Amino acid sequence: MASFTKGVTPSTEKYDGSSLRVLIVHTRWNYEVVEALVHGATETMTSDYNVKPENISIQSVSGSYELPFAAQQLIAASKMRSQSFDVAICIGVLIKGSTMHFEYIAEAASQGIMRASLDSRVPIVFGVLTCLNDEQALERAGLGDKKSKHNHGIDWGRCAVEMGAKNRNWMSGII
Repeated sequence: MASFTKGVTPSTEKYDGSSLRVLIVHTRWNYEVVEALVHGATETMTSDYNVKPENISIQSVSGSYELPFAAQQLIAASKMRSQSFDVAICIGVLIKGSTMHFEYIAEAASQGIMRASLDSRVPIVFGVLTCLNDEQALERAGLGDKKSKHNHGIDWGRCAVEMGAKNRNWMSGII
């Protein structure tokens, strides 16, 4: 079986994130994994794209179900202060258990984040891992024992800078 590098391929376009304002809303559920993902995203944005640390606002909520509401409210509040966020990332980790709870929360979070993004006209990166077990969550946060581990927060940071820059251009009529 052929193998491939996991994660998003970096864009061939070069993005300067030095003026971007980024919102990260993360959960405190499964915090060890979430913390590694947040770090991967922020480190990528600041070191690879020159996003200023002071332009990254990091907020937490209890769980993934609360992510869409928090993102929508924080984006709306930023627009009222004339310091609008250019992009947001919602980060959480859902791990399947023995009940239907996982399916309900995953569906609600994904639909809610998409709705918040479309309604606010601010791109929101879907950074919610939906894993079948603890090992998958650790591997996807770059913490696992497997050789194939990869921190998906890195991908979300790349995506956030790209979408924030593109949305600025689209909103100003530059295509």
